[in-house]
Amino acid sequence: MEVCKKYLLDNNMMTHQHLYFIALIPPIELRERIKALKEEMKETFKAQHALKSPAHITLQMPFKCSDELEPFMFEVLEEFSSHQTSFKISLLDFDCFTPRVIFVKVKNHVSIKSLHNNFIHIFSKNMDIGEKVISWNIHPHMTIATRDLSFENFNIAWPIFKEKEFEASFLCKSLFLLKHNGKSWDILREFLFKRV
Repeated sequence: MEVCKKYLLDNNMMTHQHLYFIALIPPIELRERIKALKEEMKETFKAQHALKSPAHITLQMPFKCSDELEPFMFEVLEEFSSHQTSFKISLLDFDCFTPRVIFVKVKNHVSIKSLHNNFIHIFSKNMDIGEKVISWNIHPHMTIATRDLSFENFNIAWPIFKEKEFEASFLCKSLFLLKHNGKSWDILREFLFKRV
């Protein structure tokens, strides 16, 4: 994988850059449940930005990378994922980052933070995306409303969601690379953890 970083540093012919991010994504059934919450936010509170991506827990926030380097990024992510083991993620109710973000709470952060710590050191070592862009710290959550939720609507929505109940869990057995298409985020590739 060191070849990847060397290539990134030596290559002065990078052309078209895209935005990418790396996340844990639940199975489709749970994705649809979260999407329904995002739709509720859009219809009731005029906050639709969260609909631009599937339900996810961010491991690495958006970063720019050249198209030509995708194969090397795949290699880094494939190698990392092949050494990880699956674990359960539990979701319970809602929380917020005042004054704009409402999200589904992740019940226990330990396994995700452990995975993230291992991941981010390998990723930063092999992918030269810039120190300031690396997500050194995370607070695992699944956003349902974010930057376009007005302060006024946040103050209406949060008392409602604070009292709502939500419970789900899923087996996390992979990580995902997402790519921005100019309007929203597409799942570009899934990287499976090792089978046990």
